[in-house]
Amino acid sequence: MRLFVNDQLQRFMFNAAPVRGEIVALHNTWREVLERRAYPEPIAKLLGEMMAAAALLSANLKFDGALIMQIQGEGPVKMLVVQCNSDLTMRATAKVIGDIAPDATLADLVNVNGGGRFAITLDPADKHPGHQPYQGVVPLSNEAGPLSSMAEVLEHYMRHSEQLETRIWLASNADRAVGMLLQKLPGDGGILPHPGEHDSDTWDRVCHLGSTLTQEELLTADTETLLKRLFWQENVRRFEPANTRFLCSCSRAKVGGMLHMLGREEVDSIIEERGHVEIHCEFCNQRYEFDPVDVAQLFAAPTISAGVVEATEQKH
Repeated sequence: MRLFVNDQLQRFMFNAAPVRGEIVALHNTWREVLERRAYPEPIAKLLGEMMAAAALLSANLKFDGALIMQIQGEGPVKMLVVQCNSDLTMRATAKVIGDIAPDATLADLVNVNGGGRFAITLDPADKHPGHQPYQGVVPLSNEAGPLSSMAEVLEHYMRHSEQLETRIWLASNADRAVGMLLQKLPGDGGILPHPGEHDSDTWDRVCHLGSTLTQEELLTADTETLLKRLFWQENVRRFEPANTRFLCSCSRAKVGGMLHMLGREEVDSIIEERGHVEIHCEFCNQRYEFDPVDVAQLFAAPTISAGVVEATEQKH
């Protein structure tokens, strides 16, 4: 049995040209998502690919904050969201409102009438007053028609929103979510030993090598094997690997703060109707329950810190 180095992102650079690359493999990080929600296979596959893609794009961001990748769907899946923080902690969720066919495509899931949208939001941790998070949005279609894969969506976004030549390969199953990114940098990228002297064919060559990857190979080969198989003739410089992990930022205190913002009258009306207020986190499926005593304490002292009740059933 092959032993994988899971939940790790490997960055690398081609010394002969301003081209960088990354390979990410998620196992425990991805399984944490699947263990909290029972998604149909086509949705799980798409969400896993989004998680791998979010890690790839986050690895080169030079700011403290979160990258939020989102698909606004037009079909049985209304929304898919992946958040990857600058320390590569991640979480993900999908909102499903209809039946999912076992062979459903990207268009079937989120782009039935051509109105689906893909967005990336960069949300700094240290927000300045009046500054809004940066967001780029593109349709799930190009000049040739609807996009057919998550990798195509990302490449389309990078061309139109970031103006960077980027190639991405993604794959996921019930055990792993894996991705590889190649990106052509402007100029010499500041890393070449002799600026201005580089192999102009490197970009086309490494993209051709990347195109020989199959999804099965991505899912079954470890990072070291992939790098050796694809780029054994290239002069590749590797950086220290980075680890990923699942982390949801929800808490009882944050939920209490949200209820406090709703106002006492609104919360009391829910208590009167249901006897308690129950909130499920869409990302980790944690359940937070506030009874009348909790609510009274919340509005008397918003820092209430009662225990968390685990969710006992899976809901979309």
